[in-house]
Amino acid sequence: MSDASSPPLRTDAHRNRQRLIEVARASFAGSAKPSLEAIARDAGVGIGTLYRHFPTRDALVEAVYQAELTRLCEQAAELLAELAPDAALRAWMDRFSDYVAAKREMADSLRSLFAGGAVTSISTRQRMADAVAPILAAGAVAGTLRGDVDSLDVVASVAGIFMTASGPDQAGRMLDLLIAGLRP
Repeated sequence: MSDASSPPLRTDAHRNRQRLIEVARASFAGSAKPSLEAIARDAGVGIGTLYRHFPTRDALVEAVYQAELTRLCEQAAELLAELAPDAALRAWMDRFSDYVAAKREMADSLRSLFAGGAVTSISTRQRMADAVAPILAAGAVAGTLRGDVDSLDVVASVAGIFMTASGPDQAGRMLDLLIAGLRP
């Protein structure tokens, strides 16, 4: 609901919106289809406040999805500031696991958003690739990651691992294999 053409939110309205997104994320992770009333109550706001920010369930799901994507992308830079590039990339891959888990909980609603074009896998992958590219570049300079790797290929590979792995243990082993293949 808040975009470049909307006036900025008051501080309390922004806080309520963020709280609704946080509570909705946790609710979606804990229940297949939590009620909007329960989300509003748990966020400490009235249902009218929820609907003012998110007129439909899909609008709320999209906001949660975009917040998770933004968090994942921001974590790439944070990890690179703290860790060596190859370790930062591997840690980011683990964070990707949390992102995938959040998406699974919202699968039904996300399908309608993808079908309607509100969210596209192309733009999502590009945002992630843009976040990973500085890690790959720093790794190439440091000599810990190959310099001939496309960030979109890395993101597609990580996504593929989580789509095909039988569980977290196998996903971890597959991510280790991917990192090994990305080293010079």
